Order: sequence, then C-alpha cells, then structure tokens
Amino acid sequence: MKKQHRLLSRLVFWGILTFFVFVVLFILTFFYYSRQLPNPNNWQDRKIIQSTKIYDRDNENLLYEIHGEEKRTIIPFDEIPKIIKDATIVAEDVEFYNHPGINVRGILRAVWADIKGGALLEGGSSITQQLIKNAYLTPERTFSRKIKEAILAIALERRYSKDEILNFYLNQIPYGSNSYGIEAAAQTYFNKRAKDLTAAEAAYLTSLPRATSYYSPYGSHGEELKSRANYILGRMHELKYISDDEYNDSLKTIVNFVSQKTNISAPHFVMFVRDYLTEKYGEDTVEKGGLKITTTLNFDLQKIAEKSVEEGAKRNEVFNVKNAALVAIDPKTGQILAMVGSKNYFGDPEPDGCEPGKNCQFEPNVNVATRLRQPGSAFKPFVYATAINNGYTPNTIIWDVSTEFNPQCSWDGVAGPNIDPRTCYKPKNYDGKVRGPVTIKQALANSLNIPSVKVLYLAGINNSIDTAESLGITTLKDRSRYGLSLVLGAAEVKLLDMTSAYSVFGQEGIKREPTGILKIENSNGQVLEEYKDKGQKVMKEQVAREINEILSDNNARAPMFGLYSTLSLGDRPAAVKTGTTQDPGDETKSRDAWTIGYTPSLVVGVWTGNNDNTPVDKSGSGAAGPIWNDFMKKALEGTIMENFTKPESILTDKPILNGQYQITVNLKVNKNNGLLATDKTPPDLIQDKLFTEIHEILYWLDKNNPQGPPPDYPESDSQFKNWEESLQNWLKNNYSGGPYNYLPKEYDN
Repeated sequence: MKKQHRLLSRLVFWGILTFFVFVVLFILTFFYYSRQLPNPNNWQDRKIIQSTKIYDRDNENLLYEIHGEEKRTIIPFDEIPKIIKDATIVAEDVEFYNHPGINVRGILRAVWADIKGGALLEGGSSITQQLIKNAYLTPERTFSRKIKEAILAIALERRYSKDEILNFYLNQIPYGSNSYGIEAAAQTYFNKRAKDLTAAEAAYLTSLPRATSYYSPYGSHGEELKSRANYILGRMHELKYISDDEYNDSLKTIVNFVSQKTNISAPHFVMFVRDYLTEKYGEDTVEKGGLKITTTLNFDLQKIAEKSVEEGAKRNEVFNVKNAALVAIDPKTGQILAMVGSKNYFGDPEPDGCEPGKNCQFEPNVNVATRLRQPGSAFKPFVYATAINNGYTPNTIIWDVSTEFNPQCSWDGVAGPNIDPRTCYKPKNYDGKVRGPVTIKQALANSLNIPSVKVLYLAGINNSIDTAESLGITTLKDRSRYGLSLVLGAAEVKLLDMTSAYSVFGQEGIKREPTGILKIENSNGQVLEEYKDKGQKVMKEQVAREINEILSDNNARAPMFGLYSTLSLGDRPAAVKTGTTQDPGDETKSRDAWTIGYTPSLVVGVWTGNNDNTPVDKSGSGAAGPIWNDFMKKALEGTIMENFTKPESILTDKPILNGQYQITVNLKVNKNNGLLATDKTPPDLIQDKLFTEIHEILYWLDKNNPQGPPPDYPESDSQFKNWEESLQNWLKNNYSGGPYNYLPKEYDN
C-alpha cells in the first residue's frame, strides 16, 4: 500500500513539474514572439514584394508581371461599408468578435464544412491569424510558423480592438490583380468606391482572398467563383446579416466585372501558366516570390494566331458562330508555341445581358483550349490507328451501307419487342449518302460515319480508348459511358489534349507531354525547373505513317472536301482532320466545329462554336478550316518543306484486307437448274461456272484476329445479322442484273 502511495506521489510530482515547465516555456515563447509585433504606426511599411515575371521563349517579351505593383488605397473604418464587413466575417471568421485571436470552434467547423461540402468553402484561420500571416510571416507551411502565427494573433488581439484589427485586415489583404485592400479591389473589379458596392459585389470580392489566382474573375474558374459568392450570400442570409429580399435580389443580380485592360500579352496562355505555377509552388510564392518564368511561347506565332482567330471569328458570325480557339505545338518537343483561348480576352460577353456560365455564346476569359468539348470526327484517327495496329490495312474493305448497330433492333431500324426505339442506332454520313464498298483509307479521308462505326466495332471500344489515352487524351476515365458513337465524337476532350495527341502521328509514334514552361528561376537566379525532352514511344512507326499517309492525301479526301479546300496547303504536305458535332435537338445543326492538322514540325488545332452550345450553321472544314489554313500558311512561310515518311506496303493472304470485296469461286453446277452438282448428276450435265460471293467483313474475318482464320460461325457475332442483311438489301437494290443475281441457291461446306 505504501509503495502504491509513493508511486502515486511521484506521478503527481512529475505531472505538476511537467505542467509548470510547459507553462513557463509557453510564457517565455509568448513574450519572445510578442516582442516582434510591429509598431501600429508602421503597419503600412510592408516588406517589398518581388513580382513574378512571365516571358516568352526568347526572354525578349514580358507577357505579364504578377503583383509588379501593389494597388492600395487606405480608407477609414467608418468608410468601409457594413455589407463588406459582414461578408468578410461570414466568409473568413464568423466568430471573429467572440474569440481571443484563435478560433478553435471555427477550425473544427471549417474542417467539417469542407468535408461535407466536398470543397474548400471555409477556412480555419481567424481573421487575425490571416492578417499576421499576410503582413509579417513567410508563406512556408511549417509548425513553427503556425506557432508564431497563433501567438502573434493572441498578442495582437491584446493590443488592438476588434474593429482596429478588422480595419487593418480590410486595408491590407490582397484581392488579386495587384489590388491590396477593399478600396483598391472595388476600383479594380467594379470601377467604383467600396462604399457603393452591392451585396452581390461584396460577396464576390470577399470570395477572392481565399485564393486570388484560382477565383480570379479573369481566369478560368468563373463558375467556382460564383459558387463561393453564392455560398457567402447564403451564410449571410442564414445568420440574418441580410434580409430575405436582399438575399433573393442578390442571387438574381448579374455581376459584371470591369475588363482587365492591363499590360498582358497572350492572356489565356499566361493564365494557363499561372494556374500551373500556383498549383505547384503555391499562391504566396507566385505572388511574392520574384520568380522568373521563361515560357515556350513564340511571340510572333502568338500574334499570328490571335489575328487568325479574331478575323476567322468575325467571318463566322454570319453562321451564328461566336467564338474560336487555337493551339499550336512543336511536335518535336511538345512545347506550346501559341494559345488563343477565345476570340478576344478583353471583349464583353455576348449577347448583351447574358449570364456568363449559363447562356453566353461568347465568354472572353474562358480558355476553351483547356475546356471540355465534343470533338466530332476529329476523334476518328485514334480508332483507325487502333484497327491498323490490330491487323487491318488502309485497303481493307468496309461497306458503307445504311446499317442498324443495335442488335436488339432489326436491320432496318425497327425496335424489337420491349425495346425502347430510342436505343436503336442507325447513324448517317455527313452528306446523307452511302457509297457501298470503301477502303479504310477512303472512309477516314472522307470522314464517313457508317464505316467508322464499323471500324470502331472491329478495333474495339476499350482498345481505341487505350490508344487515345496513350497519345495523351486525359478525359475518358469512365469507360462505361461510351458506346459505338465514341468514334463520331461522343466523348468530351480538350483542344490542348487533341492537338498534342495528333503530334504523336507526326512524330511517328513518339509522345511528348504538352508544356508551356522552359525554365523557372527564383529571385536568386536558382533554377527550380527546366525543360527536358522526355519523348516516349507509344505507337508503332508503321501505324503512325499509315495515318499520316491517309490524312495528308489531298486526292483521297477530294470526293468529300474538294481538291482546293482549306484543308490543303498547296504543295506543302499536311495531314488534316476535321470534326463536327451534331446538335441533339436538330441533326441539321452543329455545335462544335474542329480542324486539327500538322506537318512534321508544327501541329495546330482549331475549335469554333459557342460557349453555351448554341447551334451553328457551319461544319469543321467550313468554320475552323479557314482559321487553321490561314495560321498554318503564315506560320510556315519561309520554312523548309518537310515530307512524311511513306509507310511500307502491306499485302496479306486475306482478299478483303487487301481491298477485294468480291470473292470469286469456281463451282461445278447442273446445266439444267444451275444448282450445285452432286455425285448423282450425269457427267454430261455438269459444267464449270464462276460465282461471286459478297458478304460483310465479319463473314470473312475474326474481328479480334483479322490475319487469322475466318470464324466458323460468323452468325455468333452480335453485329453480323444486321450488317449482313443491310448489305444484302443494298446489293439487291444496287446490283440488279449484275453477277449477284447468279449466285447459287445452295452451297457446300
């Protein structure tokens, strides 16, 4: 019993001693850091912030300077409108007037809100902590910095009133676009005094300090900014800072930001680079770290691209096409040479009075080059490359006849029992015609839809997605969404990804990730990262050369596009593919129009259309083709003409793979009735006769192994019945009086 008592006494002693030491250390630490608090009269004497500078590839043209100057106008606390104060408290620290500098409950609540909302809706740091961090501490994410931040926050709260601290915060905090303090932010974004801001405008401005680059109204995350502003308005309404009427009116208000008429070149590209820098190095480093960024941008080509897009978009207005975008890449390096995300970064949304992100046909700041759009037939080369890789050849015969592809619907498109007719799938070619037997080369060169769906089935949907992803398409993650319409552009992709993927063909199977950065240096000149060529073989040379040969053959595509279309660069070889997506509500209308084309040293992708998917009256070759042609001719002027390497000839033992759709057989028949002769047929009645068999490709080939033996039972393939009946119906109507009428009625095995 005495031993237990002595043990308990020792534990109590050491516990009291440990607590005492902790208290002493805390007090010493507190007073040590408290002494570092600045004089309140020196709060405006911030340390000099070094701006980050973004240059073109030659370091001769400064594209943009991030926080090169601080725009700040200090205003008294009583001139800051109550709506701004309330919105800031709701957005950043709802318990601001009730805690001693650290909001423990707020931290826990923010963590729960972020988990429940699936987004960074609330922050854990108090307003006082944020003020300390922005004004006096480095942006490093270390435990010691957090301790300093907490202690200094408590000390600051002991020295200043809550109103004084909130006043410091609202006059010090960065709101992006070089604007520090609420007055400068109001002038920058709305061209008005802070005292004149509406509740909706206040909600948008108080959304910015959380991540000024990400939420910038001049960047690519306008929808996220709107969502955060609406969240703040909702919290203000919930906490009774605004009335029901004010809340509802604010939600209906269309907030228009002043155009960013700043010294910025290649704005969409600059914002693309800035997003990369922020994601990798953090917002504080980008805004205050004095980085020097040497980009891949070719300034001369960028100017040509901007002019080509602007003039092309103006021409396209008569076809109700309001916007355009262009990306140019050096396929030998993966370096982005030019990027134009819209026809005019500094323009106004169209039509007048539209709401961005909802019903605007043109949105100036949205970079369409990095947004999801449907590529139409521009997706086809990935499918054809997969088929060629699997053993098919450019001469393989594919029947271009009207075909139903849902096995649960009849060959003529009638739904079976208990089958939704809307699930029947009978695509048409762009011109509504069918051409009978065509080669794979003819089908791709002329962008024929029906043969392309057949080629996708032969190549395999998963195999084709594998090919697209290996070339750099990043947006096909949920494969369960895609069926045979994938080959016609049913998936959503990015113009940047598509342009980069096409460069793999031009480089005969070598893939290079698209990049906008050559070098990043810190303020001391230390290189943080630098471009290195990391080419990777992802496709057989022969396959890439076959695609190059098909897409660069102007004569092959002439039946559909003509010899003198905008897809031709005259004597200079160029491989080109167009894409047009149909409007679901009207098959005669289109939505997205693409042209992507390349030489061995330059690949360029062009998109045209409307941001809100409003239908247009022009195809890829008609709307995007002229822009592509104009840019390519000017960009390549004076450069050495390059040729694609010719593919090797392919000859198989399969007639249909080699381009023969008629299989001729010599059979012994009965002279009297033309039927096959039997063992009992008298010799004088037997004669030799040639017959021609015509069948779909599935009759002759195992689709998974076209070079191998034909299938024993082609009928077991789910597509065979509809394909074969569609073909035989077409033959019946188109080969009348031809050899097809003399086919025997019976066959041996």
